[in-house]
Amino acid sequence: MSYDLFEESITYANPSFPPPREFQSRAHDRLRDGRRAGHKNQLVMAPTGAGKTYLGLRVAHEALVKGKRAIFVCDRTTLIDQTSQAADRYGLSAHGVIQAQHWRYAPNMPFQIASAQTLARRQWPDTDVIIVDEAHTQLRAWTDHISSCHASVIGLSATPFSKGLGRLFSNLVNATTMHDLTEAGVLVPMRVFSCKKADMAGAATAGGEWTDQAAEERGIEIVGDVVTEWIKFGQGRKTIVFGATIKHCEEICRQFVDAGVMAAVFTSETTPAERQMLLAEYQKPDSALRVLISVEALAKGFDVPDVGCVVDCRPLRKSLSTAIQMWGRGLRSSPDTGKEDCLLLDHSGNIQRFLDDFTDIFYNGLDALDAGEKLDKAIRQEPKEKEIVACPSCGYKPFGRRCMSCGFEPKSASLVEAVPGAMQEIVLGKKKLAENKQHLYAQLVTYARAHSTPEKQKGRAAHLFKDITGEWPPVSFSFDSTANVPIERNTANKIESLKLAFLKGRVKERPGVAV
Repeated sequence: MSYDLFEESITYANPSFPPPREFQSRAHDRLRDGRRAGHKNQLVMAPTGAGKTYLGLRVAHEALVKGKRAIFVCDRTTLIDQTSQAADRYGLSAHGVIQAQHWRYAPNMPFQIASAQTLARRQWPDTDVIIVDEAHTQLRAWTDHISSCHASVIGLSATPFSKGLGRLFSNLVNATTMHDLTEAGVLVPMRVFSCKKADMAGAATAGGEWTDQAAEERGIEIVGDVVTEWIKFGQGRKTIVFGATIKHCEEICRQFVDAGVMAAVFTSETTPAERQMLLAEYQKPDSALRVLISVEALAKGFDVPDVGCVVDCRPLRKSLSTAIQMWGRGLRSSPDTGKEDCLLLDHSGNIQRFLDDFTDIFYNGLDALDAGEKLDKAIRQEPKEKEIVACPSCGYKPFGRRCMSCGFEPKSASLVEAVPGAMQEIVLGKKKLAENKQHLYAQLVTYARAHSTPEKQKGRAAHLFKDITGEWPPVSFSFDSTANVPIERNTANKIESLKLAFLKGRVKERPGVAV
């Protein structure tokens, strides 16, 4: 039966999208603003858990209801069915799939979900909007096409770090950050255990990165430790292990099975039928298959929310984006299973090599196109053999420039004259602002509630606290449960001085603005 028989009844007027989160609506609005400003090709940076597929399908739907055509491009065939199923759930079941011998092939449908590999061998269909998933891969199937086509193009990526993205896209929309998603409960905190690592001293390199063979040889030497450490820390948790090569993955799998743990290898050599069977079993909440082992196949776009442990056995020197993609496989929340965190068992040394840059991405994302390219070019130095530093405030490991659990940053001694501790009075210069940090925070909450819109109040209080003390409020300080208190004169004066400094800064940037 052909879909063509039913073309006159195709409608996209009744979608079933869940209500968007605030950051998703904001990102969509920024894309509209960017298009109005003349940006034909735009790139959205959205971390794991931000709903890139959801956002991309909403963009497609907006075009479809206006009578336009849209195409959603996937960089791997394994993501075709996943995206097609999501479109069905959201009420966009009237779509075709462009993939060799796919049962859903319907070229006359206004909405298409396409394999980039298949598009490379065929002529592109005429379309008004193109959504490119995993845009950092820069496959020629679409990079050559988007520079000359008339369609509006939206690229989606959690890690837009690859070289040359600034030549393909003219506007970057930073949808949200990993920190914001963790605060919102979309992602869970990551707890890191630094385990026995492969000794990469003197290992062969190519292009600044260790060769696959070198990483494989060094990694195989510690496979027994990988299994032992997992039994110690991660046993019982659904787990993804990343190895250096297929041979390395197969050896890890063999030793897991020898230890009585049901494990399987999932790589580029796994047949489509085997992949379907493995995924169907692994996605079951009570699956007997506890460990999947991969090199790249599970690093991008693979979403099983109840994964509670990631084992990193793939040492890297440059590719922060690959590390983030691997670690992100375990960060999705899973309220139905009671998941509270994700364990990272680091046998690669990657967490220490990339810690400072990862912390920056965790809190801030990227602020410009091609900024990520520099992060994936730099060769990281080997970390010294020492225990991972813990956060001085909450004890979370690892601790870099800023704690990824409580937000603590070392403060300048000249800013606040106070001995560390929440009960110490807060003194700025010679002026007392509060009895202690909790009291100061309560004053700032009170001020923010009176001077900010509801959606900005919590952030306003937190930023004022950081501007005054040099650190973020402890996680134990709850905005919603903090009662209003009288604002001390010195605190009010300090807030006014901060506001005045901000306005003067704007005058320098924009002459003619009155203070």
